[in-house]
Amino acid sequence: AKAAIVPIGGGAPWAVTKGFNVTVPETQILSKSYSDPSGIRASGLNIAGERYIVLNADHKSIYGKKGAGGVITAKTGKCILIGVYTDKSTPGNAANTVEKLADYLVENGY
Repeated sequence: AKAAIVPIGGGAPWAVTKGFNVTVPETQILSKSYSDPSGIRASGLNIAGERYIVLNADHKSIYGKKGAGGVITAKTGKCILIGVYTDKSTPGNAANTVEKLADYLVENGY
């Protein structure tokens, strides 16, 4: 599993798992996709050079799938959390972890 916290609007990660190379252009597209997910729904979501099929996208979270793994992203007031899971985890557990951390950050002003 890998994770990153990036600023709203896109930019360099505030925190990131070593070796998880999320790019600024990827974070900019991700950030814009919360208000208009049509682009990622049509062509997929790229995170750290991997393309994910978008399963769900709304103003709070975006879920993507690739093979037996996937990506869960959640938006707070100031940042976006990105969590990538492998076949060793379940989508439900990954979503629960990312969404709960996002809720915690929102409750604490982030």
